[in-house]
Amino acid sequence: MAFVITSECITERAADCVEVCPVDCITLGKDQFLIDPNTCIDCGACEVVCPVEAIYFEEEVPEGERASILKAKTYFGIQ
Repeated sequence: MAFVITSECITERAADCVEVCPVDCITLGKDQFLIDPNTCIDCGACEVVCPVEAIYFEEEVPEGERASILKAKTYFGIQ
């Protein structure tokens, strides 16, 4: 998994990240946008346009947001 969208996105629906993604790996889940790690090419285009700064490289996800990693993995069926 490369990039992760954290809980700051739960109230955000601007979808700037979706629009700039060259491989269409961002989808709206139950309550927020999520990045499919199977499709993501690690380009970082989504990270720089996020209006609420909710997107992080997996290793840089803040400690209090680590559940976002599991949320994305579960959504996309990754163990």
